Amino acid sequence: MGGHGVGARRKVEGLSTSSATFGPSALATPANAVTIARLALAPILVATIVDRGPSWVTLALWFLLAVTDGVDGWVARRQGATRSGAFLDPLADKVLVLGAMFALVGRGRFWLAPVVLLASREVGVSAYRAWAGQRGVSIPARWGAKLKTVVEDLAVGFAVMPATADHRLVATTVLWVSVLLALWTGGQYLADARTMAGADIRAV
Repeated sequence: MGGHGVGARRKVEGLSTSSATFGPSALATPANAVTIARLALAPILVATIVDRGPSWVTLALWFLLAVTDGVDGWVARRQGATRSGAFLDPLADKVLVLGAMFALVGRGRFWLAPVVLLASREVGVSAYRAWAGQRGVSIPARWGAKLKTVVEDLAVGFAVMPATADHRLVATTVLWVSVLLALWTGGQYLADARTMAGADIRAV
């Protein structure tokens, strides 16, 4: 997600349908099926963390859900990206990551403060995307935000893996690194929002 100009973002979401199996308005797609399956497994993940805490079963479930994060995107790129997928995919990521983190807070594995900071950032960025979407602007993911997601996945993984669960400094350090990345990319999105707002005012 690098520093793209506002003009580069003023594209309504969607792909050329010349080689796509599904059009931008399609709902029942394989990519969406993967995403919905990930969403459906979120309560099971949270319940497993709360019930078992760090365990190989918990780690295996988390690894499966983390790995499939890229599967729906991979399928969508080959069969056609959709507006519903653009909404559901990041939603599934947020539900899974934040659900797992709050469950770990409940287990005493994570501090509440960094998780609240991450949740607040996600709410802010989601609101910004919704605001931009009303203006027909697609907001591409920044590379830093993608890195943040990977680091968040690692933080949860270290927290639920029996081999590292007793060394809480490892998971806690990785978690705080993800917070720094979240604040950094959140600041970039905020700068973009101000630029877009200024452009809208000048266009009036």
